[in-house]
Amino acid sequence: MARFPHVASFFLFLTKLSIGQREVTVQKGPLFRAEGYPISIGCNVTGYQGPSEQNFQWSVYLPTAPTQEIQIISTKDDSFTYAVYAERVKSREIYVERVQGNSVFLHISKLQMKDTGEYECFTPNTDEKYYGTYNAKTNLTVIPDTLSAAMAPHTLNKEEGEPLELTCEVSKATAQHTHLSITWYLMKDGEGSQASKIISLSKDFTLLPGPLFTERFAAGDVRLDRLGVTTFRLSMGRLQPSDQGQLFCEATEWIQDPDETWTSITKKQTDQTTLRVQPAVRDFQVNIRAESTVPEGKSLELVCLVMGGGQDPHLQATWFFNDVEMAHIDAGGVLDLKKDYQERASQGQLQVSKLSPKSFSLKIFSVGPEDEGAYRCVVAEVTSAQMGSWQVLQKKQSPDSFVHLWKQAARNVVMSTKNRQQAVWEGEALTLLCKADGAENLLTAAWWHVPQDQTQPVFVAGMEQDGTVKLGASYGELNNLRNARLEKMDWATFQLEIASTTLTDSGTYECRVSERTRSQARDQSWTQKVPITVKPLESSLQVSLMSRQPQVKLTNTFDLSCIVKAGYSDLKVPLTTTWHFQPARSRAFDLLLRITHNGTIEWGSHLPQFPRKTKISQSSFCSQLLIHDATEEEAGVYQCKVEVYDRNSLHINSPVRASATSHPLRITVTLPESKLKVNSSSQVQEISISSNADIECGILSQSPGNLQLVVTWYFFPISADAPWLRILEVDQNHIVKYGDEFQTTQRKQKFHSEKVSQDLFQLHILNVEDSDQGKYRCAVEEWLWSTNSTWHKLGEQTSGLTELKLRPTGSKVRVSKVSRTENASEHSEVTICCSLEGAVSPTSLFSVMWYQQREDSESRMLVHLQHDGLLGYGEEGLRWRLHSYRSSAADFVLALHRVEMKDAGKYWCKVAEWRLHGNPSKWVSQASDESQPVVLRVLPSEPTFPSRICSSAPLVYFLFICPFVILLFLLMSLLCLYWKAKKLSALSLSMQKEQSLWVNLKGAGGRTTDRMGDYGEDN
Repeated sequence: MARFPHVASFFLFLTKLSIGQREVTVQKGPLFRAEGYPISIGCNVTGYQGPSEQNFQWSVYLPTAPTQEIQIISTKDDSFTYAVYAERVKSREIYVERVQGNSVFLHISKLQMKDTGEYECFTPNTDEKYYGTYNAKTNLTVIPDTLSAAMAPHTLNKEEGEPLELTCEVSKATAQHTHLSITWYLMKDGEGSQASKIISLSKDFTLLPGPLFTERFAAGDVRLDRLGVTTFRLSMGRLQPSDQGQLFCEATEWIQDPDETWTSITKKQTDQTTLRVQPAVRDFQVNIRAESTVPEGKSLELVCLVMGGGQDPHLQATWFFNDVEMAHIDAGGVLDLKKDYQERASQGQLQVSKLSPKSFSLKIFSVGPEDEGAYRCVVAEVTSAQMGSWQVLQKKQSPDSFVHLWKQAARNVVMSTKNRQQAVWEGEALTLLCKADGAENLLTAAWWHVPQDQTQPVFVAGMEQDGTVKLGASYGELNNLRNARLEKMDWATFQLEIASTTLTDSGTYECRVSERTRSQARDQSWTQKVPITVKPLESSLQVSLMSRQPQVKLTNTFDLSCIVKAGYSDLKVPLTTTWHFQPARSRAFDLLLRITHNGTIEWGSHLPQFPRKTKISQSSFCSQLLIHDATEEEAGVYQCKVEVYDRNSLHINSPVRASATSHPLRITVTLPESKLKVNSSSQVQEISISSNADIECGILSQSPGNLQLVVTWYFFPISADAPWLRILEVDQNHIVKYGDEFQTTQRKQKFHSEKVSQDLFQLHILNVEDSDQGKYRCAVEEWLWSTNSTWHKLGEQTSGLTELKLRPTGSKVRVSKVSRTENASEHSEVTICCSLEGAVSPTSLFSVMWYQQREDSESRMLVHLQHDGLLGYGEEGLRWRLHSYRSSAADFVLALHRVEMKDAGKYWCKVAEWRLHGNPSKWVSQASDESQPVVLRVLPSEPTFPSRICSSAPLVYFLFICPFVILLFLLMSLLCLYWKAKKLSALSLSMQKEQSLWVNLKGAGGRTTDRMGDYGEDN
């Protein structure tokens, strides 16, 4: 499983669990892996009711046949495998590993390009019925291995202390977004294949030294620098003999899978460089510095000094007393005491230590008669050898130093502070010294404290004659920062140290020294006092915030230092540092992080990007943030606050004893200055018809960093007043986008771009024709990728012009250059002619394009009569008003129907000659020529009688309204006549009825008849 680094993270994506319903899940895709490297794809089934151990079948669907299943391997059936995979399964290049009864991995040890496809995991049913899903799929794409790592192999012979620099060239051309990690290794002679890591640059751009080089890295002696896009340099300032061996560089390429885990997909090692380091053998002398006569009971210190030799040698020392070995301390600081001295060292009476690289100390705290004699030290210079042992280079011994004893009596006691000052700051250490003179025997010491404004003394600490220390009740708690420490500096000097003072430690301190001799019945005592004042911390605490880069470039690193000043240099009180951040577009401060007094780090919840890119350094007086890969999200105002807690109650709700807040500091993030330069020189290329052309775009310099280039190609045709046309663009992700005029399949096949190298791009033009003549240029943009997944444009440069011309082919089209002006009346028809001069070849075909330019507007193509007779229009609406045709072998005509005023302007033609060329033969444009413009003036037409009538608005209104008025008058007249006629008809009918009545009455009587007759006559 070690060969498949992604196995451990597989189960992170298996989050969906069904109960009672079968479900199969595979690793989320798409997955990208490199050719020749392994892959592991996990499959898991849940929710089944059958046996605990399930079977799995793996198949693949290739891009060439996406619906055809190709069976690879099965945990149940050995005959499941198709023949195309049989050999690889048999050799275990492809195999299945069962992790649990319901989980397996498909392992492919060495991927091939043909392994790209959609992989399916299928689990045969073991339940009583089908319910759920039984298969799952994921996509795998096998990409080429483009990673390379190179370093010229050679042998270096160096002297110890000399510097070393080695460079490693690493490059990749993977289309997907990947990261690189670089590691330098040292394989020491005689250690087989075991290589030690010197230093590495991780995939997240963090420098990590190897275990054997941590101290040298912290001291700046071992460095890894990136000198450009592909160059990584290892620097070792002072070589050591242990650096001898084989050095090489290893590059690893990482890709982030959809489950957000990083997986290594390629790995390359350079050739090895052999390094030989000659140890510097330096002669030196050894002497002992010590007092020849020492009072009995006082301390004796002998210092073994090494004089001469080189800087920082590896030395080990051995102490002898009267020619008998006492102690040995090796170059690594390991102490070996002989049996007679181990007990004295355990009781604190003897100490052997290394004071500096060239001095060793032997200290006896209370000298007795048994310590009188001759002392000698032997020093050896060594170098590290195999298996952690030391190889002796040279050895020297000191002359003997004789020590004699003498006695004196104690008469006086002197008490003082270590720094001779009787005032300390709150939280500062208080050190008191009590020294007695003239003592003949061992002494005891006791310390007492009388608090300020009190009279009752409090016991602090005491030491017996045998060195036993007893602490007072309030000073002996180990978890109390106020604890006291009592040491015996020499036979009659006692030192009391209170680690961190509080305001209650003010008052008077008393030292009592006692002595008992054999001739005395009781102890003799001497006493001395000293007043001490503890000053409050609140009055001196100050906090300042500073940065070396208040204006930081995008993707660079910047630092913030919160510096605490407390009126003294040894602050030993618990501090909590809180960082706040106000984003650029916010009015409120958010909690960035809090570093408590016990080292706990609490991150704010509103700023998720900071924890993964911030390195924290914390000390007593400084809290430093190192923020990597700066983006716009880190721009804003920062502020830090320091709080001092009561050392006797360090829980989270402890009261704050003192606090201070820094001034706000604004950090701005700007784009780095672009270093992009593109070759701006112009040139002319003259090539033959139907041949291929290569237009170059050269990059003279680029900006450093994680940059990508966007290259856009433009074309300026020969035809007059034509605009620049965008051919194609290759964006940051290497995706090609063609311009609007180059979207056809024929155009895409004709023009394509290639990245020849990091500094050279080419535009390839296939089968160059006459229409391809013109000027070409490229525009290069520099884009920077930041960690918040944003592209930033740094700069843009345009190349010089490359003019593409066709070599003369012996055929020259000549169009008549006569310039003229034509007048046309509005609504009439007009024809514009274009003629060829000279003889016309019967084997040639001709095409013509007609152009128009109106006043104060750009030119436009109206119609294109192609060599095969097809007509194409610049605008669809022109089809009904324009027509182009060839009236004879040498004459071309443009006909305009129903001329309008907007048709006025300049008209000209461009004629191109076409001939059969190549094998197989095709029609290609040989040459072309343009005519002089014909100026067309459109005159308004003469007004006719109807047009005159229509041109008068009042008359039009009269003619339109008058018929309606007349018609309305006629209707009203007809209605009036109809009403009168109806009325007369009714009256006539009434009279007829009356006459009929009178006739009837007349026949009835004479009188009546006479009256009717009278009536009728009168009537």
